[in-house]
Amino acid sequence: MGSLGPSVVSPQPCSKAAMATKTAAAAAAPSAAGSGCGGGFRMPLHYPRYRKADYEAMPEWRVDCLLREYGLPVAGDLDAKRRFAMGTFLWPGQY
Repeated sequence: MGSLGPSVVSPQPCSKAAMATKTAAAAAAPSAAGSGCGGGFRMPLHYPRYRKADYEAMPEWRVDCLLREYGLPVAGDLDAKRRFAMGTFLWPGQY
């Protein structure tokens, strides 16, 4: 079971204009702070190779780590997180 670790592709450095936009967005609306450089979805180097049974048996802390590793939401109960992870990382025929 498993991802090969926390390897993450590093985003390119932000330009001064992009950083100014991000700072202004964060000041105006804290929920918009993730937009711009460095925020939102992050693509780790390795796609998770879990099976449906792996997700169903995975402890909550591991599901949280997996979702956080990809910059995905970690809200909800354990069942909702597992369903979200399976819907995100499994092909339709696998779940």
